[in-house]
Amino acid sequence: MSKRGVAVLGVFVVDHAFRAGNMPAIGETIAGSGFAMGPGGKGSNQAVAAARAGASVSFISRIGSDAFGELAVKTWEAEGIRPRVARTADAPTGAAFIYVHETRGDNAIIVVPGAAGGISPADVDAVADAIRDASVFVTQLEQPVDAAFRGLEIARAAGSITVFNPAPAIKFDDSLFALCDYVVPNETEAEGLTGIAVSDLAGARRAGDALLAKGAGTALITLGERGALFHARDRSLHVPPFAAGKVVETTGAGDAFVGGFAAALADGVDPLEAARFGSATAGISVTRPGTAPAMPRRAEIDALLKG
Repeated sequence: MSKRGVAVLGVFVVDHAFRAGNMPAIGETIAGSGFAMGPGGKGSNQAVAAARAGASVSFISRIGSDAFGELAVKTWEAEGIRPRVARTADAPTGAAFIYVHETRGDNAIIVVPGAAGGISPADVDAVADAIRDASVFVTQLEQPVDAAFRGLEIARAAGSITVFNPAPAIKFDDSLFALCDYVVPNETEAEGLTGIAVSDLAGARRAGDALLAKGAGTALITLGERGALFHARDRSLHVPPFAAGKVVETTGAGDAFVGGFAAALADGVDPLEAARFGSATAGISVTRPGTAPAMPRRAEIDALLKG
C-alpha cells in the first residue's frame, strides 16, 4: 500500500480555559471574565489541525473509560480522524488548566496527561502499521519520551517523514534528534534544548545550528508573532507570520502550525512552502478561542496564503 496522510502520536486532554486579567497569587482568589471547556492536548490538537487542513489522519493515544474519553471519541469522529487508541479503566482521561489573559490572549498551562501518561513503546508497536503507512509521522512529549522515541524509530525505518515537536520542554537523550527530519520547538523550547537564547533571528539561527549539530535534519523554530525560522543545512529562511485578524487566544497556535505543516508535507509540498502553510494555519487559529475548535479549514488557509 502506498503511504498517505499523517499519523500523530500524542495526548488528548479536556481543556479548562479561564479568562482573567491576571493569574492569581498563591492564596488569592480573583474574578474571571470567561470559561470554556473543550477538546485539547497537543497531539490531538495537531491531529485536528492536520485533518481540517485536508490530510487523512490517524491518531495514536490512550484514554480513560470516562466522560472525557467519550468527548475524545466524538471529537475524532467529527473530524474524520481514525483513532488507534486504547481505553483503560485504570486511569482517567487527561485534563488541562489554561489561564488566558482576557485582552492579550497570552496563556499559561498545567497539563495532566492521565491515561496517556502510561503509553509505552509496546503500545506504539501494537499500532505500528498506522505509522508505517503514513507519509508523515508527528509526535511530542506530553506522553512518555520512550514512546515518542519508539514511534520515531518505526517511522524512520519505514521511510516516513518524521516531525518532532519537543513540547513540553523536558530532558531526553540527544540520540532522539537523529530520528527527526524536522524538529519544531518554540523559542522557549529551543533555548531549553540548546542553552542559546532565542530573542531574535540571529539567536534562532544559532539555536538552529545547535539542533542540527545534535542530529536533526531541519530545525523549524516557531517565533510567535514573528513567524518562524526554517533552518536547514542548505538554507536558512525566515517564514513571516500571517495576520488574519485580532489575536484572541494563542494557546493552540503551535499545534496549528505543526498540524498544518504536517498536512502540507503529506501533500508533497516543498518543506519551506509547507512551513508557510503552517504559519498561515497558526495565524488563523489565534483569532479564535479554544484550541482544537480554533483550527481552520483548508479553504480558509488557502485563501489567506493567496492574500
